[in-house]
Amino acid sequence: MPASTFVYISNADDADISTFTLTANGELLPGPRAQAAPMVMPMIVSPDQRFLYAAIRSQPYAVNAYAIDSRTGALQLLGSAPLVESFPFIALDQTGRYLFAASYASHLISVNAVGVDGRVAAPPRQVIPIGRNAHSIRVDATNRFVFAPALGSDQIFQFHFDAGTGRLTSNTPAVARTTPGTGPRHFELSRDNKFLYVVGEFEGVVTSFSLDAQTGCLTEVGTVRALPGTTLQPGLPRLPIGTPGAGPARNLDNDIWAADLHLTPDGRFLYISERTGSTISALRVDGATGKLTHIGTYPTEKQPRSFAIDPSSRFLIAAGEKSDVICVHAIDPATGALTVAGKYPAGKAPGWVTILGF
Repeated sequence: MPASTFVYISNADDADISTFTLTANGELLPGPRAQAAPMVMPMIVSPDQRFLYAAIRSQPYAVNAYAIDSRTGALQLLGSAPLVESFPFIALDQTGRYLFAASYASHLISVNAVGVDGRVAAPPRQVIPIGRNAHSIRVDATNRFVFAPALGSDQIFQFHFDAGTGRLTSNTPAVARTTPGTGPRHFELSRDNKFLYVVGEFEGVVTSFSLDAQTGCLTEVGTVRALPGTTLQPGLPRLPIGTPGAGPARNLDNDIWAADLHLTPDGRFLYISERTGSTISALRVDGATGKLTHIGTYPTEKQPRSFAIDPSSRFLIAAGEKSDVICVHAIDPATGALTVAGKYPAGKAPGWVTILGF
């Protein structure tokens, strides 16, 4: 374990961010809560571990920048900058000087500059329309290639990134496609930067891609079902948060609704969350080939939109948007199986989990 490990939970309905200290035995010790705004949700920590950023998905859309106290984990608000849309996902480049964001409702991505003082600049450097329902965006380990899945059009958009100017340009080809109907949502890159794993929201599958180190292009390796034997049916796109209007054309209560995806820092296991059944599935990773094998599926808090894994690869912490507690799962180092190590009071509608180890 790092000397200090802090856990941050954004509470959408409480309009704040909870802070916990994670002990070596998996216990969570509560700390101060930082004020944010209604519908505070996605968060990201800067590469130098000095700042935390939290996007606000209620109007006026914004991103809050906080300074992190390395001794206590406490957050101090530095400032807030406007964002052009409601963003369910934010990320930083490897230098921490540029903030990427993806908008589900407006089908676009954006890039904002970040100052050396940690404050986000406005207006954005770029706003780029992409496929339907953009849901995440991240840069690779070399800081040269950026990927942005669009779950409504079953595409992963591929970009070159210029860290000097902060600008994105389309790669050739501009997209990598997934199987129609899978709905690529969140993704992870392997520690060696050779593979990309993306979760399909509508079918609960994980697709592996190899990443060409020279071109930055993706080639599909294979797909594995993270919910084998499920009685849930394939899902459909849903209305974004805050959208007025009629409900869906059919009842979605039995639909697969996969959400988050994370690798253990040691690269051996990969986990995905599924919100309808309130489960987390574990997959074994073949680091040489990028192929995945299903290990098991485990119950967690109700409607788990987000979870995170601690730097030691020993604990997985999950939040359920419809639960009043957060759950610490112990990860079996030999098998990857999950067991419940503890449950702790949470804020209202906890929507995002971020872990930082010093």
